[in-house]
Amino acid sequence: MPRRVLSGQVTSDKMNKTITVLVNRRVMHPLYKKFIRLSKKYAAHDEAEICKIGDTVRIEECRPISKRKTWIVIERNGQVIADAEPATVAA
Repeated sequence: MPRRVLSGQVTSDKMNKTITVLVNRRVMHPLYKKFIRLSKKYAAHDEAEICKIGDTVRIEECRPISKRKTWIVIERNGQVIADAEPATVAA
């Protein structure tokens, strides 16, 4: 199954190796057929701690890293991050 990829703005970088990303999206209202804006905040893993508030980032779904952190930063301001893939355990 393909991993989901979202893009949004960094709203907080105060945690260790974690950023908060605000993702905006537009959906059509089922009854009124009007586009409305919805937003949601995601906690994403930033191993190198290079993302700052206001950066535009792309995040990819991954295995659970903590209770609410299941996303990892793969791109920052158009620049691909080299160590984006978390270490996998060989079975």
